[in-house]
Amino acid sequence: MSAVSLAARQAGFDLRLLLRNGEQLLLTLVIPVVLLVVLTASDVVSLGQPPGVPRVDAALAGVLAVAVLSSAFTSLAIATGFDRRSGAFLLLATTPLTRATILAARSLATLLIVALQVALLFGVAAVLGWRPAPGDVAATLALVAIGALSLGALGFALGGALRAEATLAVANAVFLILLVAGGSALPTSSLPGPMASVVAWLPSALLGDGLRQCLASESAQGPLSLAVTVLALGAWMAVGAAVARRTFRWE
Repeated sequence: MSAVSLAARQAGFDLRLLLRNGEQLLLTLVIPVVLLVVLTASDVVSLGQPPGVPRVDAALAGVLAVAVLSSAFTSLAIATGFDRRSGAFLLLATTPLTRATILAARSLATLLIVALQVALLFGVAAVLGWRPAPGDVAATLALVAIGALSLGALGFALGGALRAEATLAVANAVFLILLVAGGSALPTSSLPGPMASVVAWLPSALLGDGLRQCLASESAQGPLSLAVTVLALGAWMAVGAAVARRTFRWE
């Protein structure tokens, strides 16, 4: 059996395990949907959309960024840390799966979870009145994919370097910080000037602000601006992969 087939089979197994985990379902599917509904229905928090742009468009962009952050970074890092502690990775390495195939399978399973999140949030947003242009959807899917890969690389770097308990604490702390002040749920323009300039280059802000440009601006994000965002996210992915390659421990 080819390495691709082995990775696909293992990814399917990993995905089934994730979908059977009630806590993971709450984090990856239930909470984003509730957040989307609340942000759309309530105007207590400003989402920064221009006049005339429906609130659901801005809410969807922010919630998509949060959903990708939770799955591709937080959940992946924590699962990696605990699989290292339990010896699951070393056990898998005794099978025909190579270590590269194991990580590829876990990455594919994460991308499938993100795809499920996107499909669910798109459906709920449509019920709430979201009416996108085809070009906006295409740009959104491209940003979500590169964002998931970038945050996933950073998740592997964190989960592969620290002990499981430390990974749990750090991953959740980072998630909460980026949720509140990382440009994911809310635009970086809502932050103080100097802080916004720095935060804007974090992967959470690149993804969140990029999605807001695609879904919640008066005109779709231009090719140059989109290219800058993609290149910056690609740079974060390269950094995460390089760190993971040097520090990842299998036990």
